[in-house]
Amino acid sequence: MKKLLAICLLIGAAITQVFAKDKVLIFCKTAGFHHNSIAVGVPAIMKLGKENNFDVDSTTNAEKFTAENLKQYAAVIFLSTTGDVLNDTQQTAFEQYIKAGGGFVGVHAATDTEYDWPWYGKLVGAYFKSHPKQQEATLQVVDRNFIATKHLPALWKRWDEWYNYKWIGDDLHVLIKIDEKSYTGGENGDNHPMAWYHSFDGGRAFYTELGHTDESYADPVYLKHLLGGIQYAISGKK
Repeated sequence: MKKLLAICLLIGAAITQVFAKDKVLIFCKTAGFHHNSIAVGVPAIMKLGKENNFDVDSTTNAEKFTAENLKQYAAVIFLSTTGDVLNDTQQTAFEQYIKAGGGFVGVHAATDTEYDWPWYGKLVGAYFKSHPKQQEATLQVVDRNFIATKHLPALWKRWDEWYNYKWIGDDLHVLIKIDEKSYTGGENGDNHPMAWYHSFDGGRAFYTELGHTDESYADPVYLKHLLGGIQYAISGKK
């Protein structure tokens, strides 16, 4: 009887593991500018989770960045974080999470975050410098075979807030560039990336500059782009 019970428990545990959902954490703490779009971005990502079979937690509490807590998540999303959001202990926990194979998604102001933490800069892929006024621009989708861009047109006209960068990593697989001739205020020239991914330090990272406006999180084209990035960060699927 005990052996039968043990077998049943093992089978139950195996079934639970097979059908267990991946879980992601949205981190949206701001120590600098606070984007109002965070308020609509969080529920939009939660809705993506419900529709695509992954669970979503959300927090502004940096104390959630412990090794024990982070290991439950397949990916962590920095949703328009700004400034110095993690202390040294929390930074170490996050580095360990990525080195253990964790996934990272940076959205918009994630590049305006943690300027004094070089490891993070390499993870997210760039550091923010400035932006002109919000305006329409033409995006060049240079890789349409990736999960976050395969649905996009080769040229994508879009209204958003377009970042210039003071530093851009050299190991990025660029997905989208912006045509600086299509708007005013660009400062990175012909190589002005807007979305990319890369393997980094044992984990996976995806970043999209898009997503400043509230309207982004009601736009199915943008949301499919963001979803693809999240799915890549969760599983490595391209």
